[in-house]
Amino acid sequence: MPANCAAFSQVEYDRRLAKTRAAMAEAGLDVLFVTDPSNQAWLTGYDGWSFYVHQGVLVSMEGAPIWWGRYMDSQGAKRTCWMSLEHIKGYADNYVQSTERHPMQDLATHIADLGKAGARIGVEMENYYYSAKAHAVLSAALPDATLVDATALVNWQRLIKSDEEIGFIRKAARISEKVMATAMDRAAPGVRKNDVVADIFHAGITGVGDDWGDYPAIVPLTPSGLDATAAHLTWNGAPMREGEATFFELSGCYRRYHAPLCRTVYLGKPPQEMLDAEAAQLEGIAAGLEAARSGNRTCDIAQAFMDVLAKYGISREGRMGYPIGLSYPPDWGERTASIRSEDETILQPGMVFHFMPALWMDSWGLETTETILIKENGAAEALCDVERKLFVKD
Repeated sequence: MPANCAAFSQVEYDRRLAKTRAAMAEAGLDVLFVTDPSNQAWLTGYDGWSFYVHQGVLVSMEGAPIWWGRYMDSQGAKRTCWMSLEHIKGYADNYVQSTERHPMQDLATHIADLGKAGARIGVEMENYYYSAKAHAVLSAALPDATLVDATALVNWQRLIKSDEEIGFIRKAARISEKVMATAMDRAAPGVRKNDVVADIFHAGITGVGDDWGDYPAIVPLTPSGLDATAAHLTWNGAPMREGEATFFELSGCYRRYHAPLCRTVYLGKPPQEMLDAEAAQLEGIAAGLEAARSGNRTCDIAQAFMDVLAKYGISREGRMGYPIGLSYPPDWGERTASIRSEDETILQPGMVFHFMPALWMDSWGLETTETILIKENGAAEALCDVERKLFVKD
């Protein structure tokens, strides 16, 4: 498969592979088995809705990676991966959800064929897509191998985005602007929440110009009123009501790259306590963006925001952001660094975060967030151009 059939240039994939192998060498690994679909796509270009069955990528210290999965999905690998056909392996369908055999037994034969049956093999143990049963079967099938926890090894290599990746995220940001404008425009008393979400999906998938929209890794989060005191509720068929705030946590997606964005709309006249919180939140976000400079730490962003809130007498703890980029369901975060007080990850140019200093109070929620890019010089850049405020429709 020639490289131009995948999403990125061959130079880009070579860069990613070299970074991963350097991390493998530092961890003392001979082979890495990657199951996270985001990591699979980042290394090989594979893109398909097949992560509900066992699949993954084998990376050794030489040669191209091997994509391995269900045979019918190997056809999709041939359409999306940059590697040649001999580096795409498919197992028979009688392994799928079988009580008599397990796909990891097939994977073990490929590892043995590589001469790595007794190797140190890294696996992503803290991952949605690598089950306890898979680990047990792989261990039994490779009794001479040493299986090592390599959770997030590839994720950390993804933290600094290339220029090609940033270009994709900027396209996602244009789509995020469109879906947020759709949400703000459609929100009104009496409009059913599911109808608003249907329009959000239409706007996101339609995309902007020639930049078509992909499905986001998280569905629209759109709670209203007391539901908005919780962070991760979706939607229902109830009509929106006057006297309630609704936050919209959305993201455009372009070729699996995201640019999350949150804004809140109030139907009617907001209570004074919400307006006071808005002023504190906006000032805190501005302070956080100023602190989001190359050479500073992720905790500096969090502290800058919390210092402003303290001035207003508002207490806010917990995580306030995370790296984003290429992702598959159920999460658009990269699961590495965090914007929180105890995280001291050094900020470097090319890092992209969802800076999410939301406020969830006793009777309402207020989400105003930005996807931010750490630059070579100066404060972070907010990649979406949507007015930063509480939207009021009185």
